[in-house]
Amino acid sequence: MPVEDSANTNKTFHTAATSPHDGFSGWSSHYPFTSHFLKVPAGHLHYVDEGQGEPVVMVHGNPTWSFFYRHLITGLRGQNRCLALDHLGCGFSDKPADFPYRLSNHVDHLERFLIELDLQNITLVVHDWGGAIGMGAALRQKARIKRLVIMNTAAFPADRMPWRIKVCRTPVLGPLAVRGANLFARAALRMAMADSRRMTRNTAKGYLLPYDSWKNRIALQKFVEDIPMDSSHPSYRLLEEIGNGLKTFSELPIFIAWGLRDFCFTPWFLEKWKALYPQAETHEYPTAGHYLLEEEGEDIRRKLRNFLNRNP
Repeated sequence: MPVEDSANTNKTFHTAATSPHDGFSGWSSHYPFTSHFLKVPAGHLHYVDEGQGEPVVMVHGNPTWSFFYRHLITGLRGQNRCLALDHLGCGFSDKPADFPYRLSNHVDHLERFLIELDLQNITLVVHDWGGAIGMGAALRQKARIKRLVIMNTAAFPADRMPWRIKVCRTPVLGPLAVRGANLFARAALRMAMADSRRMTRNTAKGYLLPYDSWKNRIALQKFVEDIPMDSSHPSYRLLEEIGNGLKTFSELPIFIAWGLRDFCFTPWFLEKWKALYPQAETHEYPTAGHYLLEEEGEDIRRKLRNFLNRNP
């Protein structure tokens, strides 16, 4: 069920002086943010909250976490309040073993986050699974959304899935690969980059840092299993509802950045977004893959700052 504004009375926040994990030397230089936590019934959600001004809320996908947005945060926090939430089971958020980890659960959490921090005039940034989660929460809290930033994602049903992801959904083999050998997150370090040589060792360690055990990889597996390919899937109806509601935002300023060499969210998905939002400011990157902020981050940051300034 959607979270109502009355939930404000149940706020629980916690702020830590440093990151809750210290995976390698010099970690603070790679992720130079104070950690904050929001309590939800299933555990604690970790988030970054940096800078002042109108909020830019960044929603990650699988198998990433708020680390994906680190350079976007440092690039925008001089003019905006930058917030990046780790979904339950991801990043530095709690990773309960007995949680369903469905699309609806993640949408509930993001909506609660928007309400309890009372965020207004939001620029919503979405990537990968963040598209469905972010747009699902935005549809419930339309009055809070001012602009959209869309990067290599989907928020509507699709009938295509790469074989590399299909394999990770197979019984027995899937959990052994994703949770046992951490192959999903490790493979993404290469497959999600058009040129994997751009991925430095410390950047790779940052992406893998929260997913260091079978227990801590539960959400990675659950996200893969939760991709709804037909109407029999428990999350299909919600994804369909989100897709049907996307035109609600057709009058908003919209910024699209897309890595054209994405093996998962191919240009087919980009064309769907362009058809939905023909007025969007669109930037295509022919030599970037799924992790486009790692390959074209500097150019995207510059263009996004200009977009925000032109749409005050």
